[in-house]
Parts: sequence; structure tokens; C-alpha cells
Amino acid sequence: MVREVTRTSRLRRLGFTDAPRAERLLADPAVAGVVAAAEAAGVPLPEALSETADPDQALLAVLRLVESAQEHALAGPVEAVLTRDGPHRRRLLAVLGASSALGDMLVAHPGDAALLHDHAGEETVLDLTPDDERARALRAVGADPDAPVPVATRTGEDGVATLRRTYRRRLLEIAAADVTSPDPLADLPRVAAAIADIVGGALDAALAVVRADQPGGAPDVRLAVIGMGKAGGRELNYISDVDVIYVCEPAPGSDLPEDEALAVGARLATQLARACSAVGTEPALWPLDANLRPEGKDGPLVRTVDSHVAYYERWAKGWEFQALVKARPVAGDRDLGAAYRDALEDFVWRAVEREHFVEEAQAMRRRVEDHVPAADADRQLKLGKGGLRDVEFTVQLLQLVHGRTDSSIRSGTTLEGLAQLAAGGYVSRDHAAELSHHYRFLRVLEHRIQLYRLRRSHVVPSAEADLRRLGRAMRTDGVDGAESLEARWRQVRREVRHLHEEIFYRPLLPLTARLSAEDVALTPDAAHARLRAIGYHDPDGALRHIAALTEGLSRRAAIQRQLLPVMLGWFAAGPEPDSGLLSFRKLSEAMGTTHWYLKLLRDSGVAAQRLAQVLSTSRYAAEALARLPEAVAWLDDNAELAPRGEAALAGELIALQGRRDQPVAGVMVARYLRRRELLRAALGEVLVTGGLDRSAGIVTTAADVALQGALRVAVAEATAEAGLGAPPSRYLVVAMGRLGGAEMSYASDADVLFVHDPLPGADPEVASRAAVSVASKVRSLLGETGPEPPLPVDAGLRPEGRNGPMIRTLGSYAEYYGRWVEPWERQALLRARPVAGDEDLAARFVELIDPLRYPDGGLGGAALRELRRIKARVESERMPRGVPPTRHLKLGPGGLSDVEWTVQLLQLRHAGAVPELRTPATLSALRALEAAGLVPAEEAARLAEAWSLASRIRNAIVLGTGRTTGQRIDVLPHESVELEVVARILGHGPGGRLDLEEGYLRAARRSRAVVEDLFYG
Repeated sequence: MVREVTRTSRLRRLGFTDAPRAERLLADPAVAGVVAAAEAAGVPLPEALSETADPDQALLAVLRLVESAQEHALAGPVEAVLTRDGPHRRRLLAVLGASSALGDMLVAHPGDAALLHDHAGEETVLDLTPDDERARALRAVGADPDAPVPVATRTGEDGVATLRRTYRRRLLEIAAADVTSPDPLADLPRVAAAIADIVGGALDAALAVVRADQPGGAPDVRLAVIGMGKAGGRELNYISDVDVIYVCEPAPGSDLPEDEALAVGARLATQLARACSAVGTEPALWPLDANLRPEGKDGPLVRTVDSHVAYYERWAKGWEFQALVKARPVAGDRDLGAAYRDALEDFVWRAVEREHFVEEAQAMRRRVEDHVPAADADRQLKLGKGGLRDVEFTVQLLQLVHGRTDSSIRSGTTLEGLAQLAAGGYVSRDHAAELSHHYRFLRVLEHRIQLYRLRRSHVVPSAEADLRRLGRAMRTDGVDGAESLEARWRQVRREVRHLHEEIFYRPLLPLTARLSAEDVALTPDAAHARLRAIGYHDPDGALRHIAALTEGLSRRAAIQRQLLPVMLGWFAAGPEPDSGLLSFRKLSEAMGTTHWYLKLLRDSGVAAQRLAQVLSTSRYAAEALARLPEAVAWLDDNAELAPRGEAALAGELIALQGRRDQPVAGVMVARYLRRRELLRAALGEVLVTGGLDRSAGIVTTAADVALQGALRVAVAEATAEAGLGAPPSRYLVVAMGRLGGAEMSYASDADVLFVHDPLPGADPEVASRAAVSVASKVRSLLGETGPEPPLPVDAGLRPEGRNGPMIRTLGSYAEYYGRWVEPWERQALLRARPVAGDEDLAARFVELIDPLRYPDGGLGGAALRELRRIKARVESERMPRGVPPTRHLKLGPGGLSDVEWTVQLLQLRHAGAVPELRTPATLSALRALEAAGLVPAEEAARLAEAWSLASRIRNAIVLGTGRTTGQRIDVLPHESVELEVVARILGHGPGGRLDLEEGYLRAARRSRAVVEDLFYG
């Protein structure tokens, strides 16, 4: 009893699920001798069976095989195989464990076990050529492979049975090599090609057999069998419909009329199908499916080459051309098959030029998914999401779009085509490698499913026993059982689906398809004509840029050849296509061989088009991108264009400064962050992903953080220079002007006040010198020229203006404001906002100035008259000569200054009584004035419109021209090209410059009327 339990436990450990049954089978008299002999030879049979996919199934098949061999007087050879360790036994047992159907075949024909002998090992069985297989199959039916028209001598049922047996014997050899392969994923292409080749050989043999039934073999009738689908691509499954198209013509020199030749050809094709799939003494092979022929089931079974050409020329739909990518002569008349292929090749590779070809292909893929039965959808290996069709459709669509100008990517074999696409730069190497690996995995899984019963199936079973057998049969990619198979398969599905959606629905594909082949090929003559037609002012210069980007055999040049035909149109959609193309060339050259840059532009749904829009619209952004090219990646993700909060930026700055010892380096980090954020704001504004509030907020936050970083460095440096161990004062930087109102533009200076407060016990003289040093260093560190753009710091709004000290103590500010504060200083303090330094000092400073800017009694008559006088003086004296006042955005009537002075005057008069008016931001104050009933809604709307439009135009001038200094950034452009650029940045369509000009002048006139009412009374 103990020995019996021990044997049972051993069998369970070896992988037998029904150990008691296995023990009984091993003890069966038919195999007991074999089991004992193998044990005595030191190669136990149970251990050998444990290596198979299903040890229980394999053991039963061994018993049946031995019994059958005994009946056929072949016991000796079969038992000899089973009692010796080696490749022969491993192949035999592996087949028996993986395929019950092939096991049944071996039981029926035990002599076929000899086919798995060492001389027919995997090192040769997968390496025969299509011609080898054709010759072998034809000889089996007694036909001469070298004859112009092979005719079988074994005919009728005997010939059919022979060709079927020959096919299955070769299938057994292929399956044995496959299931014992140390790397089935690597060997998959050879296995699939070998199956396709024996199918081709069987078709040739079947045609030879059916010709024998025609008078003389019908030599006057040429018939070519064109393989479609996986048969045409040399990537067949173990069991599948074989898709074919027939081509028939009278033989050269024959007097046979064409209609009679076609009638004979139709009989041959019909009998050929019966030879392969009708009931007979040997089981049928597979159905021959001719439904991909012109007109499908309703069309004639055979056609001439000219008839095929006529159909595809006039009537064929897009999917029919996609199917022809895999068309390959597989049997019959080789020359006729080659003539068919050559005649249709041009149709295939120009099909993409048909209207909506890509969109229809994409829609067809969605329809295929929608028609998968709901019960199978989650386990469909072929048609479902993340299945084989996702890979195959992706490869075919890319081939059709790009193959018209690149003959190197036209393979009908999926994996070969994918490799060609990767080599040509149409798919990234990483994506191609991932798709290739996953496709092999799915195909091997499909093979293992079909191999079990040699039935056509593409559904992954859900039963535990089936999954266990499949997992053990795979033995690759970390799969060795049911659980690991399920997990790995689902992971593969997810990753295939992701890549399919990213590549198959790539926006460049339909756009490339709409271009002519000449435009896609970028031939100089065609490109020159197209460039001029779509709006380039210097086509010759553009051609030079194109040549520089696309010449050569590098992968970079190959991807540029894909991108540029479409991007040229996108550049032309902008106001300055020539400038955009030049900037793109400079950016591409700066990026060099950076692996992600061109891959992003090719694969992203939006990045390439956005980049073209930015470069052809904004010189400011183009120059900034050239200095920070990694920011191109932001164009693929709206989240990257979103504003960064002050806390996040300040934390990043502290971390970066902490890694730098030198003060200048510490401030350059702050200036770098500001430059980066200016670019972020510019990209968003050009791409219309945010309004004025967004860009002003980003620019202001960047300036705030830069001031914080500069103050931190300046304090540390001034303290060290003074020979002190700690700062002698607390310090504060107060934002003024547009910085204080969080309304900065790309060209704004940073208006500030500097404050310090000596610490108790500090020497006043030392503290004062250190404070002056701190203020000077903040200005110099941020304002000096260098590798990062400067931020000019202007302290001109301080007490006594430029004649007063750069920095004062809090007490000095209190004394000055208590004795000498002017109305204009009260007005300036409306925008005061602490941005850097000591928080307690900031609170005390605000407490000091609030009564000045928000006076309880409002503004006295004398102060009101003084502000009006100053405003009138500014209008008359500061307007630049030669500039029409109505076009000056800042000082002109109804412009920025008018609106801001009006709002600030009302704040001074009413903020003491209306707390909601206590805000440094112009539009916020204007909304509060409207809400308080101090400004009518219509007048508030006119002021807001003029101020916002003037601010946006100033920003757009900087963005469009790249100028950040000079008076021209404050003037509505006269020159039509510049005005058009500004208009496009502000969202106007082509030719919108007149609308912009009229719109601003109208808004300013209305604003001025309100200003004269509210400001001047």
C-alpha cells in the first residue's frame, strides 16, 4: 500500500492530473514491457512524459500507439523509440502530448513515427523551400515537377488520398519541430512559412491530379492559383481556410478560344477545391475559399489577367486593395501568376490615393471588432481588441500609405513587413520589437490551440485543464501553466491594443494619403510647385531646407521624409511658413540624433501639427524652443502646458539651488526656470489653450519665484561679504506695477520696492550697508546679460524716485509716507504686493500702506485734481513722436493707461469703504466696481474689452516678432505681414488683420468715452 501511494505521489509530482489512471495505464500489459525497458535503461517513461504539454493524454496515446504498432507488425521500431532517450523520443512524446489529432493519426499509421527520426530533426525540417515542397508533393502523385504542365499518374481517389497523406505527414514533421523548439517565438516565422509551403505543394499536387481527368491534362489551359491572406503571406496556421484567387488564360500559341479556356479553368478550380476539402478515404485538408475574388461569391470563379485589371481599375473597394498586399502565386502556372501580380501591383500601391482610403480602413477595423460575438469578445485571439488583426491591420495600413513611394516595405508577411517598416523609420524600433514579440506570442498561442484537435479556432479556452495544457505547450515568455498563461496573454493584449491605437490611428496617415505620390516623394519639381501654390514666399529656400533635412540614408532623414510632406502644409497654414520651416530645420539640427524627438512628431496625435503652428506663427516661441528643445515634448500633453503653481516652482528652485555652491549659478537656475515658464506661457497662448489670465499668471509667477531665488542668493552673498555669520536685517521685495497686479507680459520689467528691518542688536551702519548690497545684488544678478534672459528690476517707484535710497527700513518708509506721500504714490501703492522675503515684515509693510492706498475718507479734491493733471501731462508728453496716438496700446486714448488710471482713481476714492476693491489686479478691481454699482455694467465691459485686447495685442506682438524691447511692442502694427501674424495669434483666421485693426480701434474709442466720463468727470 505504501509503495502504491509513493508511485501515485510521484506521478502527481511529474504533472499527471489523474495519477491513479496513469498508474493503471503504465501497468497495462501492452506497455508494461516498454515501461520496464525504459526504466532499466535509466530513461523512465513517466519522467519523459512529464515534459509534454499533457502527460495524461500523451500516456494514453503511447498505449494506443504501441497497440496499433503491434497490430501492424511495427512493434519493434516503435518500442525502440520509446525506450531510448534522444530527439526522436522527445519529438514523438511532445506531439502526442500537444495534439490529440496528430496522436490519432499516428495510431492509425504507426509507421509514421519514423518520420520523427533524428535525420528529420528541427535543424532541417523547417528549412525546405517552396520549390522543395512542390517537387515532393508532385512526385508523391506521380507528376513530373519539371514538366511545363505537371499531370499526375496517381489519379482519382487514389491521387487525392495520396496528396492528403503526403500533406499530413509533412505537417507531422513540422509540428514535431515546432513543439520541441527551444524558442518557439523565434521559430514561428519558419513554422508558418513551412505550413504555407506544404499547402502550396498540396495545391500543385491536387491540380496535377485533377488535370489527369481532363483530355491530355488540358495543356492549352493555363491556371494560376493566387494565395491570399496568410497563405499569400507565407504565414499560415496549422488549420485554416486557404484564401485563393484563380487566374486562367489560354496557353500561348493555343487556338483555344478564351471562353472555352475559362470554362475548363472553372472546372479545374472546382475539382481542385473538392480534392482538398471533399469527403474521401483520407480526411479533408482545409476549405479553399475563393470569396476574395472580384465580385466575391457573385463573380466568376476564374478570370483572365485583363479581366482582373478591368475590375480593380473600375470597381474594387479599398479593402480589396488591402487584401492584395498579401497576394502571391502559390500553385499552378508560375508565369501567369507573376503576370497577375505585376499587372495589379500599381493598383495596390496607389490605392491609398482614393478618397478617404485611410478613414475607411480604420472604420473597417472598428466594424470587425463590433461583429465579434459578445460571448467570445473577451477571449478572441484573432479579431478582438489586442488580437492578431490589430497587428496585421496596423502593418498593412502603414505599408499602403507609405509603400507607394517606398518599395522596400511591401512584404506580404506581417513580421517581415513590420521589420521593413522599422528599418525605414515608419515605426519606432522599440514599438516594432514589441509588436513583433507580441505577434509571435499570439500566433504561437493560436498554433497550440489549433494543434490540439487540428480544428480552426481563435478563441482562448477558459477551462482550467485546457489552459494548463496550453500553458505547458507554450513554455515561452515566462508561461508554464494556466495562471501564467492567462496573465501573460492579457498583458500582451493590453500592450498590443495600446500600440495599435497609437500607430493605426496616427493623424499623419490620412493626411499623407491625401497628398499625391509626387508630393509625398518630395521630388524637387513637384515640391517647388506645391510650395509656391500653398503660400511659401521663397520656394527655392524652402527646398534647400527640405534637402538638408531629408538627404541621406539615416533613420533621421527617413522619418523627416515622412513628416515633411504633411508638415509643409501645416507650416503653410500659419502666417509665416518660410520662417516656420527654417525654424524647424534649426530645431531638428539642434536635436541631432535625439531618439525621442522625431518619434514623437511621427507618432503623436498633436505634437507635429502643434509644432508647425508654433514655429510658423511665433518667432519668440521658435527662438525659445531652439534654446530649450526638450520642451517640444510638452506639445504632446496638455498637462505639460498647464501653469505650474508658485509652490511647485519655488520648491523646485530651492532644490536646484541647494545643489549649487556658487551664487551666480544659483541665480542662473532661477533665471532658467523663468525662461522655461515664459516658453510654457508662450506655447499655450499661441496654441490657444488658455487666455490672458493664464499667460500673465505664468509670467508673473515665474518672476516672483526668480525674485525669491535672487533675494536668497543676494542675502547669503552680502552677509558673507560683510563677514557676518547671519544676516543683520530682515528683507522684503514688494512687487509694484504690472508685476504687483499679476499682469506681466513677456516684455515687462519687474517694478519693485526694497525694504529691510534691522534685527535687534544689529549695528545700524552695518545693516544699512548690507541692505544696499542686497538690493544691488538682486538687481544685478537678475538684470545682467548672460546665458539666461535677464529680468530687469526697476525700483523707480520708491520714495523720492530715482533720487531716493534704493532700500529703506520699514521705519523710514513710515516716516516718508507719513510726511510727504504724493497722490501718485498712493496710486502706485494700489498694486503693491509682497513677493519675496520675510513674511512678518511683509505683513507689517502691508499694514503700513493700506491706509494710504485705501483712505477712509476717499480722495480729496486737491489730490483728485493732481492725478488728473499728471494723467493729462503723461498723455501729452510721453507719446512717442511719429506714432499715431490711436495705435499706441499703452498711452493712446482708450488704451492700457487710460483704463488703469481710471480704475485706480476709483479705487482711491472708494476702496476705504468698499473692501472688495482692495485688489492689485485691474480686471478684478473693475469687476468689483461694477458689483458695487460704482461703474455701470456696459461701461465696465467696454473698459475690460479695451484693456484685455490691448494686453493681448502687446503679448502677440512679442510672440509674433520675437522683439522684447523698443517702442514698437506698444504700437498696433501698420505693416500687413506683422499685423496678420498678430491677428492669427489672437485667433483670427487668414486675412483677419483688418478685423483685428478695426476691432481694437473701435474698442479703444468706446473705452476713451468711458474714461472721459469716469476719470475726467
